[in-house]
Amino acid sequence: MSTFQRILLTGGAGFIGSHIVDGLRRRHAQVTVLDDLNDYYSPDIKRANLAANLGAITLIEGDIRDAGLVEKTFSEGRFDAVIHLAARAGVRPSWADPELYYSTNVLGTLRLLEACRRHGVKKMVFASSSSVYGINKKVPFAETDLIDRTISPYAASKLSGEQLCANYAYVQNIQCVCLRFFTVYGPRQRPDLAISKFVRHLLADQPIERYGTGLTKRDYTYIDDIVSGVLAALDYTQTPFEIVNLGGSDTTTLNELISAIELSVGRTARIIEQPDQPGDVPLTYADVTKARALLGYAPKTSIREGIKKYVAWVKTGAPA
Repeated sequence: MSTFQRILLTGGAGFIGSHIVDGLRRRHAQVTVLDDLNDYYSPDIKRANLAANLGAITLIEGDIRDAGLVEKTFSEGRFDAVIHLAARAGVRPSWADPELYYSTNVLGTLRLLEACRRHGVKKMVFASSSSVYGINKKVPFAETDLIDRTISPYAASKLSGEQLCANYAYVQNIQCVCLRFFTVYGPRQRPDLAISKFVRHLLADQPIERYGTGLTKRDYTYIDDIVSGVLAALDYTQTPFEIVNLGGSDTTTLNELISAIELSVGRTARIIEQPDQPGDVPLTYADVTKARALLGYAPKTSIREGIKKYVAWVKTGAPA
């Protein structure tokens, strides 16, 4: 059993968060979810994500920027650890409202770290992003790479969150593990993401939009592998601060992804070509050597197997 049993999970109603709730409940942890259930996508989907666990967790609806709410939550929760996923997500949308992204992702993270300091919570797992690598020509991406070419407010906000975690780890003795997620997918995936849109459009015999030539590459990571990495990071206590990649440690072009979806759905895509999107990077590719060494992380699900599982889940009539 983990040392940490009273967990505050921010953003727990989302795609990744709801799967982490499942993982924590399998450990018999006491879980409090703090989530504002905003309308970036349907709050009904988020509520459905948590439906199976509502009787076993505490759900607090609210904003991590709300200092009074955060203080009340920590005072009543007496947490052992925080898993901080809550954020405004998405590279492209962050250009439409960069102030919202910075206030939520940076100020919100600061509010939580300050609450940890005041209430003696000595552990935080922070969800960062592969987007912090920006236009990185060295592959695969390693945690020691120079980070100097982020190309979206979202990426910059996540990098700022990592720096805040480092501040509080080294000065306030709050042990922090920052996890850089690489393109997570699977059941409950956000409906605005490519895999979700492609699968649902193909199943409905609708065309799909492909941005650019289809040669951009992503390191896709199945949700079960991410959950195993997050829980291992929760258990890790050896050093005060770490940044760790969680990826599939493989690359797939956009065209290869479309082909894998066509194979699983059993239908050929009708493609509408669109120009490249601002803020999109040409390549992501995780070096997971550090994750293997520190966390025992070993991604198990290939992109073809993961797509097959996701298509089967969508066919059950899942909401999105």
